[in-house]
Amino acid sequence: MQPSIPLAAFAARAHCCPGLPAPSPQSRAAFQQGRGRSRQILVLGLDGAGKSSVLHSLATDRVKRGTAPTEGFNAVCVHAGETQMEFLEIGGSESLRSYWRMYLPKVLLLVYVVDSADHARLPVAKQLLHQLIQNDSTLPVVILANKQDLEGAYCITDIHDALALSDIGDKRKMFLIGTHVAEDGSEISSSMKDAKELITQLVLETQ
Repeated sequence: MQPSIPLAAFAARAHCCPGLPAPSPQSRAAFQQGRGRSRQILVLGLDGAGKSSVLHSLATDRVKRGTAPTEGFNAVCVHAGETQMEFLEIGGSESLRSYWRMYLPKVLLLVYVVDSADHARLPVAKQLLHQLIQNDSTLPVVILANKQDLEGAYCITDIHDALALSDIGDKRKMFLIGTHVAEDGSEISSSMKDAKELITQLVLETQ
């Protein structure tokens, strides 16, 4: 994979596959401190999109399905060679989405995960994504069209259209990759390896 391939190229080569508590001061400080903004990545998306499973796969290179939805915040360190990246996942339920904007200005990269088979909620995923990035024209965005292995999953080009990514503009670095987490306990899929390689390169380029 060429990690710097732009969004349009990914879309062109894609094929169809199938009331909670506020963050504690400790969790907020742990994310804000670390090494400043240098390698911090925010992972967002609707509940059930597969964010926790994706993070587990990125961190361990192994698959763990059936992960319970994140009811709050989930911080994960991912190592890629000599690069250490700090991911913060915030749950995607409606009661947690008000926290998304609070953390967005503190990160160098947004990873947005969508369920490719959840057709009914793609308009909501689209609306939230556009609202998130409308005030920051430079924040790099990696969109993971997850669950490509499920029957009825939209292909990459359909996800591109459903999220109206052409309306976002071309001033930012933005990428769309189809992913799935394969069989439980197995090594991660090639699509997840591509996603990890791309995120790593963006982190190194953005520092």
